[in-house]
Amino acid sequence: MCRWLAYTGNAMQLETVLFKAKHSLIDQSLHSRLGATTTNGDGFGVGWYSHDPAEPPFRYRSVHPAWNDRNLREAARAIHAPLFVAHIRAATDTPAQETNCHPFRHGRWLFVHNGLIRNYPVLRRELMMQIAPRYFASLEGSTDSEVMFLLALTLGLESEPVTALQRMAAVVEEAGYRHGVEHPLNMTVCALDGKHLVAVRYSSERNSRSLFHSTDVRHLKHLYPDEPRIAALDDDAYLLLSEPLVELPGAWEEVPESTAIVAGGGQVRRYPFAPDRG
Repeated sequence: MCRWLAYTGNAMQLETVLFKAKHSLIDQSLHSRLGATTTNGDGFGVGWYSHDPAEPPFRYRSVHPAWNDRNLREAARAIHAPLFVAHIRAATDTPAQETNCHPFRHGRWLFVHNGLIRNYPVLRRELMMQIAPRYFASLEGSTDSEVMFLLALTLGLESEPVTALQRMAAVVEEAGYRHGVEHPLNMTVCALDGKHLVAVRYSSERNSRSLFHSTDVRHLKHLYPDEPRIAALDDDAYLLLSEPLVELPGAWEEVPESTAIVAGGGQVRRYPFAPDRG
């Protein structure tokens, strides 16, 4: 389906998680172990923030397979960022084109999605009509993921991100149920605003795509005092990802079903997640 990862903490070289880890995101693009598809070769994208809070996020997207893009390897070696997200795509109902590659961007916000809106071609018009005009102008591609992002913005993502994602999930499910779709929504999503990352694992059938997070860095440093990649992290570093990057016992925990996570500034908060139908 897709794979993604997001990081907040001290500035990290993107190459560390995109290429150097044993089961890096690039390895997952060819050999996904936990995804709905083994190969994710329908494009990729990375988005990152600088240390300047006034500067909008940077983004690099391509329709090429991630494993076959030399420019990505060069960029990943050069970029060090305290907050970033990366995504590899396996297309479902929409074509492989650059405007359909994640992350999607609006102002300070970036957004990635793994999963799908089932029977999206039937639901697409109804969902698009609920996007506010001020955000509709940002629509570039044809994916369900971008529509989900713009719906979340319409429903208050910039002020109440978790609530907005709950409202977005409700809008999608209600449209699906009206059209006879049994399980309309499956998603792990991540939205970033330059200070925090907000992630959700949820699906209508309560059988969501995989999602993990790194465990406490202090604990990891105690478990693995001679591991240089762990030693390089500050104590507040936090990684969310579709699949673990390395096989280190105690390094990863699965995000529970129907859970929202807000991480940034050294704090991680969890909330139960359910569609908000008002």
